[in-house]
Amino acid sequence: MSDQEQPQIYLITPPEFELSQFPDQLAAVLDAHEVACLRLALATHDEDRIARAADACREVAHARDVAVVLQSHIGLAERLGLDGVHLTDGARSVRKARKALGTDAIVGAYCAQTRHEGISAGEAGADYIAFGPAGASPLGDGAQAEDDLFQWWSEMIEIPVVAEGALDATRIGQLAALTDFVGIGDEIWGSEDPAAALGALIRAMG
Repeated sequence: MSDQEQPQIYLITPPEFELSQFPDQLAAVLDAHEVACLRLALATHDEDRIARAADACREVAHARDVAVVLQSHIGLAERLGLDGVHLTDGARSVRKARKALGTDAIVGAYCAQTRHEGISAGEAGADYIAFGPAGASPLGDGAQAEDDLFQWWSEMIEIPVVAEGALDATRIGQLAALTDFVGIGDEIWGSEDPAAALGALIRAMG
């Protein structure tokens, strides 16, 4: 990735949301900014709730030519008419997802801060690798995906990379030249105007 190119926005839904409100919020964000992909990242394991949320988000996103991937649930992604799946267990399920969903589906893998896991996921057929948290976070063990990981990946590996987790304007500015995608979710949904909040983060890319 060259220094001149800005990373694309990879939008992540909140872990839970009100179906009466969120689709309108999502539409406003997608109408205001160019977004490459939407990840449905629900905390619930209730199949009916996932299906209803997926239907609502798919309708909004596909109307604007934005692909939608479902976090974790390989078996539901195709049934719900989504474009693929985002896996949270590194390389472990990539081959299974690719076999289940076929060659045209998007299969992404979150690999925390592990270069080796990212390479393994790529070799298994992942379309993109996500590393994070890319910002400082007290959650988990406090480990952070550092600049040198993104720089090495961008220079050595052709598979697109996503920087996500605990981002702010300063951190996004630092990462802009090192990553293909910036994963934005909690950073904007808690604000009164998520579209404006995303705009501020996009401007921080320089």
